[in-house]
Amino acid sequence: MTGVGTVAPLAGGDRELLLNGIRDVPDHPKAGVVFKDITPLLADPRAFSVLTDALAAAVTRVGATAVAGLEARGFIIGAPAAVRAGVGFVPVRKAGKLPGETVGESYSLEYGTAEVELQADAIGPGDRVLIIDDVLATGGTAGASVRLIRRTGAEVVGVTVLLELGFLGGRELLLEALDGVPLEALITV
Repeated sequence: MTGVGTVAPLAGGDRELLLNGIRDVPDHPKAGVVFKDITPLLADPRAFSVLTDALAAAVTRVGATAVAGLEARGFIIGAPAAVRAGVGFVPVRKAGKLPGETVGESYSLEYGTAEVELQADAIGPGDRVLIIDDVLATGGTAGASVRLIRRTGAEVVGVTVLLELGFLGGRELLLEALDGVPLEALITV
């Protein structure tokens, strides 16, 4: 990845394979929101493997020593990518879900507000962290996660998502938080 705005290359029909595994669910979690459901992609071992390979390649490209997966679907796709790339995995969870001492950061969603946390000792200085999530919508969750990880002293080396909803402008809103850190989307719609 050479900088913000980079799109990860997908070979041949891989983009279509992944895109075909994502379905729209209208009015979830509330009226007017179209939820991007990746359950069909996860149920297809070929598609899930292609996704895991693409994410693991991103981990290697940026020289990450850890993957931070964002709750909840970032756990599902980030953990196997971390294992495949040979690095550790750190969950970034909704507030109140992790045991022990945590650090947290608030953010805005397209349909409300929330807070994310990670365990205070999960990462720190010397760690190079790639943030992985399924969808980049408004950029709130990713931006909060970038700020949160930096507060631990760890370095954020990139943000990689399966799907970017370009029409919501999350990339533009995330630019300030990224401060030059590369952002990759496997698919942008």
